Amino acid sequence: MYIPKRYRMDHDEAVQMMKSYPFALLITVDEHRPVATHIPLEICEDEGKIYATGHIAYGNKQKKTLDNNSNVLLIFQGPHAYISSSWYTVEEVPTWDYLAVHAYGTAHILTGDELKSDLDMLLNRYEAHRKNGRLWHTFDPKLLESEMKGIVGFRIEITSIEAAAKMSQNRKDTDYKRIVTELEKSDEQEEVQVAQWMRKQREGLFE
Repeated sequence: MYIPKRYRMDHDEAVQMMKSYPFALLITVDEHRPVATHIPLEICEDEGKIYATGHIAYGNKQKKTLDNNSNVLLIFQGPHAYISSSWYTVEEVPTWDYLAVHAYGTAHILTGDELKSDLDMLLNRYEAHRKNGRLWHTFDPKLLESEMKGIVGFRIEITSIEAAAKMSQNRKDTDYKRIVTELEKSDEQEEVQVAQWMRKQREGLFE
């Protein structure tokens, strides 16, 4: 991913973005052809290493590209928004602001016990806070056993990260403040999220 220096996201911020926007694009190559699956992932840190875990359908042919594959790419997309140049004080062309992370790594297929542990963790994340949340122990074991036969779990050790935060950092304070103000008027959630991110970077402008 091409990232001019001013738009490079630092490592910790990139990892946090992966955790905040875990619905990613899993990309591998199968016989010289790129293949991809849109998938939710769990991002974990352990002894200085970063891992992404998830599962795909057993019938998904991408499964055969995941075992001991050191060339896996995960793409995480954060909020993004069109930026109108009508908001600038000088004549320039419009642009698009966005947050994005490309994470490269090595994939391995999970064993049955590892998959069970990962699914338990996934349910805890998305169900534990809900009233009558469906945690692992609340399901019929026979149902879980049957459902697990229909999926393939994997773990990816992240070996490198490229992260971009192209968020109008090149704009002077006057234009920057106007962009935030205009985006905050939007009915689109992602445009408001872009404004929120930008506001935090130059908090002094909005006091």
